[in-house]
Amino acid sequence: MKRRLFRLPLFAALASLAALPAAAAPMVVTDIPPVHSLAARVMQGVGEPASILPPGATPHGYSMRPSEAARLQAADIVFWVGEGLTPWLEDAVESLAADAVSVELMEAPGVALLEFGEEGHGDHDDDHDRMEKHAHEDDHKEEHAHKDDDHKDEHGHKDEHAHKDEDDHKDEHGHEHHGDMDPHIWLDPANGKAMLAEMAARLAALDPANADAYRANAAAGAAELGALAARVEALVALVRGKAFFTAHDAYRYFEHRFEIESAGSVALSDATPPGPARLDRIRSEMREHGALCVFIEPQLDPKLARTAAEGSGARVAVLDPLGADLEAGPGLYPALIENLARSLADCLAGS
Repeated sequence: MKRRLFRLPLFAALASLAALPAAAAPMVVTDIPPVHSLAARVMQGVGEPASILPPGATPHGYSMRPSEAARLQAADIVFWVGEGLTPWLEDAVESLAADAVSVELMEAPGVALLEFGEEGHGDHDDDHDRMEKHAHEDDHKEEHAHKDDDHKDEHGHKDEHAHKDEDDHKDEHGHEHHGDMDPHIWLDPANGKAMLAEMAARLAALDPANADAYRANAAAGAAELGALAARVEALVALVRGKAFFTAHDAYRYFEHRFEIESAGSVALSDATPPGPARLDRIRSEMREHGALCVFIEPQLDPKLARTAAEGSGARVAVLDPLGADLEAGPGLYPALIENLARSLADCLAGS
C-alpha cells in the first residue's frame, strides 16, 4: 500500500509534465521566397518561417511595409542571401533585428560562389576556376590565410584578389565582402543542399529540443534535391548547345551546374535597364548566335526583352528565378528549379 501511495504522485507528476505544451519554435525570418522554402523544409513539423519579400517583388530594391519590418523586429534568426542581393536589408537587420542571429547564406559552409561574367554575361568557360568553396568556421573566417605566399598558385603567381589581411574582406559589422560574386546562389541545387545543412545547424544550436527534427528534415530535403538534379539534367540534356538569351544575368549557377550556357542577357541586372545602344547590340548578337529563345521574368518589365527579340526570330518565354507564381512553403524551391528546366527545354525544343 505504501508503495502504491509513493508511485501515484510520481506518475501524476510525470503525466502533468508530458501535458505541458512544447516550447515554441524560434521566430525565423527569411528574405526571398526560395530561401523561405528551404527554411520551411528544415522546420517542417516544428514551425513555420516568415518571409519579408512577397512573391513577385524584386529583391535588389524593396521598401518594407510596417508588417514586414515588425516580422524582422520579432526575429530570433534571419536567413538571407546577403547584401549583394538585398543591399537595403543589411541596415534593416542591424537596426531592427540586432538581437537576432543573422545568417548570410553566401557565407555558409559548402556554398560555392561564382563571379559575375564580363559585362554581366557569357564567358562561362572559366567558371570552374571562379568557383570558390567557402568552408567557413562558425565565425566565417576565410579558409585561406591572408599572407602573400598563401595567394600564390601552383605556378607561383599571386591571386589578383589577394588582400593584406582578413579584415579587408569584412565591413564594419564583420560581414564578408562579396562584391565580385553573383548572389543568385540558390539556382544551383548543390548550394540548396548546403543552405539546408547550414539552416539545420543554426536552428539546432538555437533550439536544441528540436535539433534532431531539423537535421532529419535537412537530410531528407537534400535527398530530394539530389533526385531533382537528376530530373533537371535529363530535361536540359535534350536542348544543350541551343542558343538563348535571358532577361538579365541571373542564371549562371543554374547554367554552370547543368552545363547549359546562355549566349547573353538583355540587361546587366534587374536594377540596370538596357539603353538603346545595348538593345541594338543584343539584337545583333541574337541574330549572330541564331538564338531560339529570349526569356522574360515576372519581376521585370517584359517589354525590354520583347523589344530585343524583335526581328531576331527568337521565341519569347518565361524564366522565373524567384517562384513568383508558386505556393509558398517547402515545395516552392524544388518546383522553381524544375520549372526553370522545363521552360528552357520547352522553348528551345519549340514546344
